[in-house]
Amino acid sequence: MLDMTPLRDIPRLTLEAELRPMQGSRFQATGFPDLGPARFQRPDGREMLLVESAQSTANRLEAVCWDETADELVGELKGMPYIRVVWAEGGAAGKALTNSILEAHRINSPYILEGQDQSVFDLLRTEAAGLEMGPVDIAQLARLVFKFDPNSVLHGVFLAKKDLAGGRLRMPRALSGFIEAEGVVEAESGGVKNDRVNPRGDTAQGFGNVPFHRTEFTAERITAYFNLDLALLRGYRLGSEATSFLAALALWKITRFLERGLRLRTACDLEVAGSLAVSRPSGYTIPAASALDADLREGLDACKERGLFTEPPVTGVLWRPKKGQETKALDAAESQDSPQAADLEED
Repeated sequence: MLDMTPLRDIPRLTLEAELRPMQGSRFQATGFPDLGPARFQRPDGREMLLVESAQSTANRLEAVCWDETADELVGELKGMPYIRVVWAEGGAAGKALTNSILEAHRINSPYILEGQDQSVFDLLRTEAAGLEMGPVDIAQLARLVFKFDPNSVLHGVFLAKKDLAGGRLRMPRALSGFIEAEGVVEAESGGVKNDRVNPRGDTAQGFGNVPFHRTEFTAERITAYFNLDLALLRGYRLGSEATSFLAALALWKITRFLERGLRLRTACDLEVAGSLAVSRPSGYTIPAASALDADLREGLDACKERGLFTEPPVTGVLWRPKKGQETKALDAAESQDSPQAADLEED
C-alpha cells in the first residue's frame, strides 16, 4: 500500500507537468458562454490562457476510471464501490443509463436521487441520521460517502436535498487540477461550410455556404497543475487504509490522465513534454505506474476486508422519471439545438 509516511505532516501535495501540442504548434482552449476563451494577464503583464478549467479537469480525472467499451470500471479499479443507474422500462429496460463515476454531480445526480426509485435516497437518509442538527460531523459524512462511492470523496459532492440533513451535506474537492498556458498568441484561421447544391440557400435552416472564423492559440509554455489536499483527507478520519487508498487513487488518476486523456478537444491534442514533477513537498517522488497499480489493488482489498465498502460494491438504481420529468427532459434536449448551447464548456 502507498507509503504515506513522507507525507504525514504535509498539508498538500502539488504536482505539475509541462505539456505541448502532439502535432504542430496550435491548440484550442476551453471556452465559456458570453466569454469565449478565458484569457488573463499576470501581475507582471504576462499573457495567460486557461486551457482546461478545474471543473472540466475533474470530469476528465473521473473519466479515466471508466472503460467505455466494456461499460464498466477499468480493470485496476474492479471492486471499487459506485452507484449504477439502469433503465426501468421500455425497450432499453435493464440497460445501463449512467453512474456516479461519470455524472457531473456524482452521487447527487438527479438520475440517482430524483427518480421514482428512492432506494438510494432512503439509504443515504438512514445512514445520515443524526446530522440534521448542529454542526455536520464531516467524518461521519466522509465514511458514508466513501462506503458507496470513494470517487466522490476525492472530487467532492454536495447533497443539496432538504431531506438529507437539511441540504447541508457538502464535501469539497480533495483532488483538483487545471491547465494554463503562458506567453500566448492568437492563431486566427477560418473556413467555409459549403453547400454544393444551393450555395445561396437559407443559412438559418442549415443550407447555403456559411463562412466562419476560428481562433486557436500558440504558447511558450503549457502546464498542467494538480493539488491533493492531504490535510482534508486526514481530517476525514477514515483510517490509514482508506486514506492511503484515496491518495493512491488520486495519483493513479493523474498519471493515467496524462498518459491517455490529453485529447481535450478536436483541435487540442496534447502530450507530456518531460515528466510529472512534485512541486511540494520538495524531494518527494511519485511512484511508478506499476507500483501505483499494485497500491490500488492492495488498498481496495484492505478497505474491503475492513468493511469500509458496501457489499456488493455496485449499488443499483432503476431510472423511472417522476410525473412531469419526461417533458422537462425533452425541453432540455431540444434546447441543445440552440446556437448558445454549442458554446457551453463540458464542465
